[in-house]
Amino acid sequence: MSNDRSRYYPDHDDVAQNKTMAGLAYLIFFLPLIVCPGSDFGRYHANQGLLLFIVIGLTNAVLSFIPFFGRFLLIPAVNLGFFIVAVIWMLHTFNGGTNELPLVGHIRLIWRD
Repeated sequence: MSNDRSRYYPDHDDVAQNKTMAGLAYLIFFLPLIVCPGSDFGRYHANQGLLLFIVIGLTNAVLSFIPFFGRFLLIPAVNLGFFIVAVIWMLHTFNGGTNELPLVGHIRLIWRD
């Protein structure tokens, strides 16, 4: 049985007004914090976008230690995979979705009020 207390349930008006900015958080995570600072939906997706950027950075840092093969083959392939994940989550957000990123989505770095 899952713990539904940690799941985010958005306000439908907030979603309707801010889903574009929330979706763009997967490309520029701080955009919803600037454009719609009072939106819980925007803040939720800004957090998810920040987590995605952190995971990309950490993955690239680890892979950069692998000579040649890591820098010129693995890093571009992994970055393409992360870009595809970002686009999928962005499209899901444009439709009002609130699914968390796998493995790290439960972490909260940007708090809701």
